[in-house]
Amino acid sequence: MTDEAPEGYVRVRLDLSYDGTDFSGWAKQRGRDTVRTVQGELENAMRIVMRMQDPVELTVAGRTDAGVHARGQVAHVDLPEPIWAEHHDKLLRRLAGRLPHDIRVWSVAQAPPGFNARFSAIWRRYAYRVVDHPGGVDPLLRGHVLWHDWPLDVAAMNAAAEKLLGEHDFAAYCKKRDGATTIRTLQRLTWERGPDGVITATVRADAFCHNMVRSLVGALLFVGDGHRPPDWPAKVLAVGIRDSAVHVVRPHGLTLEEVGYPPDDQLAARNRESRNKRTLPLAGPAGAGCC
Repeated sequence: MTDEAPEGYVRVRLDLSYDGTDFSGWAKQRGRDTVRTVQGELENAMRIVMRMQDPVELTVAGRTDAGVHARGQVAHVDLPEPIWAEHHDKLLRRLAGRLPHDIRVWSVAQAPPGFNARFSAIWRRYAYRVVDHPGGVDPLLRGHVLWHDWPLDVAAMNAAAEKLLGEHDFAAYCKKRDGATTIRTLQRLTWERGPDGVITATVRADAFCHNMVRSLVGALLFVGDGHRPPDWPAKVLAVGIRDSAVHVVRPHGLTLEEVGYPPDDQLAARNRESRNKRTLPLAGPAGAGCC
């Protein structure tokens, strides 16, 4: 994975949306060609419409799990210059005719120098949607909104969420992966009840580890329905280990809404920074943990 397309290739940025209901996540699964994934469908469609012999390989801003949706996903692909020259002005319409209806590509354009859909990103913004109406979820929204069968106190959830902001080790809210850091900077976590009764959590961070958003939402729902006090999620974070009381909520309420990138002249620096494995600063002369 490089910051520049190889010689003779053009790096192309794609902006896309998908309904994750019938997908086993974004990423292709080795040895399981029958498993339906967003990456698999999109790469296959691109190869066919551009009549390419070699496989197409996409790099994505954020891999979404099975059942998770995306409104503002970003990916890139390196295409041979002659292929791009021949197809770039027709590619969007041809993809619309070839892709299944639960994937749409909205923009296909040559990326600026140094662009990498994953490593250039400076933040990702997700939304998680839930309702607490005793009658359940509007049938027209059921594939995108979670029903929580307890009344929710939005003010209590916001008070608890505020204590989670900033750079922390989110190991208590992540599914651990070997060799991967769980240190993240949580930039925003707010809840708002709309006129339709749908309560939306807006969650923005420089990056997310596996299950992080859905675990944070699960903890804050416990605060909202009165099962835990507002200081409980921060205490779980400070302990730094998975708490059996923190539930990973169902995926269908989660949508990747937007990915942010720096100005073009800062892409290369961002790529280098993103590849550095982060550690938290030590606190005090003995390096004791803090807060």
